[in-house]
Amino acid sequence: MSLSAREVDVLRGRQRILSQVSLEVRPGELLAVVGPNGAGKSTLLGALAGELRCTAGEILFEGLPLSRWKPLARARQLGVLPQDSTLSFGFTALEVVLLGRTPHGSERGGKEDTRIALAALEATGTQHLASRTYPTLSGGERQRVQLARVLAQLWEAPSNGHRYLLLDEPTSSLDLSHQHLVLELAARFAQQGGAVLAILHDLNLAARYAHRVAVLAEGHVVALGAPAQVLQPDLIERVFGIHVKVLEHTGSPVPLIVPWGRAPQAAPEAVPGKG
Repeated sequence: MSLSAREVDVLRGRQRILSQVSLEVRPGELLAVVGPNGAGKSTLLGALAGELRCTAGEILFEGLPLSRWKPLARARQLGVLPQDSTLSFGFTALEVVLLGRTPHGSERGGKEDTRIALAALEATGTQHLASRTYPTLSGGERQRVQLARVLAQLWEAPSNGHRYLLLDEPTSSLDLSHQHLVLELAARFAQQGGAVLAILHDLNLAARYAHRVAVLAEGHVVALGAPAQVLQPDLIERVFGIHVKVLEHTGSPVPLIVPWGRAPQAAPEAVPGKG
């Protein structure tokens, strides 16, 4: 069982954003998706979440086409943290997190839902914000409250199936400590049998926390595998246009990527998988 894209194309207008993309988000692992701006990362997440229509190929969720799942049933197992979550109402942080309990059909604000929401706030280090109104929070605080909402949505493991957590740049508004907090939570979610896809810009965070890394360039998956296999200097230079050194930590399989200056812009044909 998994959440998988099979030879997926996505068009926006006449522009092909994704082309023949295939990958799996597997229970028990964290898959990091990296790539330059405009590579198609958020489009891929939108297709996997069922928010964007595929013009070719298909998305399978737990063995069935995603389109065949009823929205509530899907929401009990699949949660999405978008890049931006706009909410101008004067909800408290606790009320925002309680929205994550809606797919479970219980009365919002019931005792069990409140317990789960408070636990999710505690997990994300935002329990002290529970009574604060959401619009008064900083960008980083909002992002962690929204993560708590998605965790509350997926709090219980289903009796038949798995939980899937899709994160679109979850560390973008966070300081260094909270970046690691969020990815530690994601890694723990995977350890507990959940499946995580996280779009990341920081290659070192991807190397530190991901079981596998998928590299997107110009709408193609150009590399997919373990971080130490994928995050090699030649590929990083071709895809990101920057020279790097990849160092080994003593006694650790996690590579350390050190930027070394911009490289000349690669010609399109130099990007593996192009075409």
